[in-house]
Amino acid sequence: MLIVAVAWIYVVLLMAFTEPTVVAGIMTFSLYCMLPLGILFYLTGSGRRKRARAERDARPAPPEQPPEA
Repeated sequence: MLIVAVAWIYVVLLMAFTEPTVVAGIMTFSLYCMLPLGILFYLTGSGRRKRARAERDARPAPPEQPPEA
């Protein structure tokens, strides 16, 4: 999936370079590239976050240290 994301970034970057102004190029890149890919990576990473949370919850808690006097 990473190769698809890199290819999409390349295509949108070329689209942004063809815009008439810098602001239009920045908006094209952010709205066609950064926002959709951010949403896509967030959605596809939900399984990893669930597994990491389950592993963290399954680990035993470290023993408490008595306070030093």
